[in-house]
Amino acid sequence: MRMDTVIIGGGLSGLTCGIALAKRGQRVAIVASGQSTLMFNGGSMELLGSIGGKTVTSPLEAIATLPQSHPYSKIGAGNIAALAASAKELLADAGINMEGNTSANHWRITPMGVAKPAWLTLSDHLRIDNLDNLPAKRVALMCIRGFFDEPNGMLAQGLRDLGFEVKAIEFTTDDITTLRRSPSEMRASSLAKHLGSNNALQRVADQINALAGDADIVLLPSVLGQNDDNDFQSLQAMARKPLRLVATLPPAVAGMRMQTQLRHYFKMLGGNYLMGDTAVSGAFDGDRLTSITTAKLGDMPLKADQFVLATGSFISRGLVADYERVYEPVLGLDVDADADREQWTRFNILEPQAYMGYGVATDGNLRCSKQGTTIQNLHAIGSVLSGHDAVKMGDGTGVSMLTALAAAQSILA
Repeated sequence: MRMDTVIIGGGLSGLTCGIALAKRGQRVAIVASGQSTLMFNGGSMELLGSIGGKTVTSPLEAIATLPQSHPYSKIGAGNIAALAASAKELLADAGINMEGNTSANHWRITPMGVAKPAWLTLSDHLRIDNLDNLPAKRVALMCIRGFFDEPNGMLAQGLRDLGFEVKAIEFTTDDITTLRRSPSEMRASSLAKHLGSNNALQRVADQINALAGDADIVLLPSVLGQNDDNDFQSLQAMARKPLRLVATLPPAVAGMRMQTQLRHYFKMLGGNYLMGDTAVSGAFDGDRLTSITTAKLGDMPLKADQFVLATGSFISRGLVADYERVYEPVLGLDVDADADREQWTRFNILEPQAYMGYGVATDGNLRCSKQGTTIQNLHAIGSVLSGHDAVKMGDGTGVSMLTALAAAQSILA
């Protein structure tokens, strides 16, 4: 099978790159082993949330101070604003409506009730632009009886700590009571599926209208709409109070929705999404990658002019560690990692962990290297890149989208 570009990895970075290339008429194939870490996403994108343990309020200004090893520095701090605007436009084109800008972070609310800085948040989810000027005072926190994926007590207390007056209200409906007969059904994805009808939504709206009292705003767990935000819009039309969703523990409906919408948009553009397949090796000719072999295609290698590695970090096995080394398992690429295993981690789990910054080695154009040789037609994007700690820095989704767009620009140049 011959393509213009083959992308290994079907998560946020792989889909972003694939969409950008397909929009320009390229024949693109994405090899996707399964669900991506978007399943953990609660409805927000981060650009840069922290440096050295200090919260970032103006991400563009802070990005200009990052070391040269950071992926943002490699693609050029001066290019970040334009790439971020393109990323937001791409999401909107895919039907993913998000609010926020690069000039100032806003605050998203975690399932534990903690405020975290964010760049973009789904328009149906709660976001706070200024912690000193809350968007509402009195909050009705509607808690679904028997729902496993929202620690309601911690969420309510966290919201109170931020300055909200919170009334936690437990409710159920006939539909939800039926689901509770099977404990495995009381998960976010199951609720989203079973609440996806006007009758079920009307019963939820009836509970909100009867119980919300004098609340200025009603918060619900994010269990609406696995494919789009239509269910939320329908519920809002039935409710007499403004509604907002709050992220749940993963797997998260918001992340599933974004994965589904991006994948659908990629396919609509003519892209080939090879779901459930895994790249196992590659063939090289000097400083070029000529083809990759996958588990399902076997003796029919995928050939292309350009390749993109978007396999993620340790959690998705884009990187692998054994007792002796950290390595990239598909193509045997060079990796930036300490040779001394004792340096990989720190005993105190709250300290920065060195392994979180490990990743494949790239040049300033995000091209990978193998045994010290730059592979001219192979770019790496997203969390497989070295030079940043997505957890401590709060930059994971931003790095995924912006490096993907930068790589696409390089390929199309």
